Amino acid sequence: MAEPLEADGAAAITQRWHDHLSRERRRSEHTVRAYVSTAHRLIGFLAGHLGEAVDDSALAALRPADLRAFLTVRRAEGLGNASAARELSAVRAFLAFAAAEAGRETALPRLKGPKKPRSVPRPVSPDEAISLAEEAAEEAREPWIAARDLAVLLLLYGSGLRVAEALGLTGAALPLGEALAVTGKRNKTRIVPLLPTVREAIQAYLALCPWPAAKDAPLFRGARGGPLRGELVRRAVVKARRSLGLSERTTPHALRHSFATHLLGRGADLRSLQELLGHASLSSTQIYTEVNAAHLLDVYRAAHPRA
Repeated sequence: MAEPLEADGAAAITQRWHDHLSRERRRSEHTVRAYVSTAHRLIGFLAGHLGEAVDDSALAALRPADLRAFLTVRRAEGLGNASAARELSAVRAFLAFAAAEAGRETALPRLKGPKKPRSVPRPVSPDEAISLAEEAAEEAREPWIAARDLAVLLLLYGSGLRVAEALGLTGAALPLGEALAVTGKRNKTRIVPLLPTVREAIQAYLALCPWPAAKDAPLFRGARGGPLRGELVRRAVVKARRSLGLSERTTPHALRHSFATHLLGRGADLRSLQELLGHASLSSTQIYTEVNAAHLLDVYRAAHPRA
């Protein structure tokens, strides 16, 4: 795809789009980067596709065929159905913002997005979750790193945190109690339970960590003292799951799925689960009812002689 050839107006609108997402909508850095990149790609494509500088009047005059051509190019670059659907969603959001900025009614070109297969999260069993954390610790090269990896993975499973939420904790979370305040997506804070086992694992890590837990410093440190990166957590999990012979679906995020599935299986209601997971919409939580049903079917098929 051609590099963006933006007019001043297009460059200004993409900058305002960035500011709107990060300051007003309080979206994560990852989401802002993805949405703004999509806006740049769209404008770069339109400059060549329309043969003229892209301004608000060009955006207002877009037809379904223009967006279809954009998606065709993106699909040719290797975008799958799920990624293409996200790209189209970001395009629609950007065009709606541009319309609002120009004081005109939003009249988005109608275009049916690609079908996304609805995937049901695959949780791991409680024994597998504990084994995974312990194996990751066994693989670590230093005792304090072993204690750190064990604490992080137990926290993901025991409290249902996203990886970024766990790694975003600072020394301000200390001293640890029965609950933990966590800042999630869109800077929303929620309270999650902290099981005694998880609390003990974190305290054991802190006792071995070479760096003090200052209030404004990351709780979980990398080997050189900086913030622990999510990629290192994922790499430790990959190594541990291979040693244990677990499925490739066994990821750090699968531990969060397991937290939710196991709570639901023990009678937790969806609203409470929504609060614990930090979901903005109940529909995001309802997928776990499908997980439970899928699990019951697996048990039935494995156990029933006529299945």
